[in-house]
Amino acid sequence: MAKLGNRQRKTLVCTECNEEGYRTEKNIKNTTERLELSKFCKKCQKHTIHKEKK
Repeated sequence: MAKLGNRQRKTLVCTECNEEGYRTEKNIKNTTERLELSKFCKKCQKHTIHKEKK
C-alpha cells in the first residue's frame, strides 16, 4: 500500500443544492486554497461549481 503523505481526501459539495457527490485527493502542501471544480450534480441535473467542504 502506498502512503498518502501530503495528500488528503476531500469532499466536494454542490454550491446550489449542497449535495455531497464527489470525493477527490488534494496535495495540501502545493494547493493551500480550497478546490473549486465544475462537476455534474446528479440532484440538479446540470453542471455546477463544486467546492471543497470545510
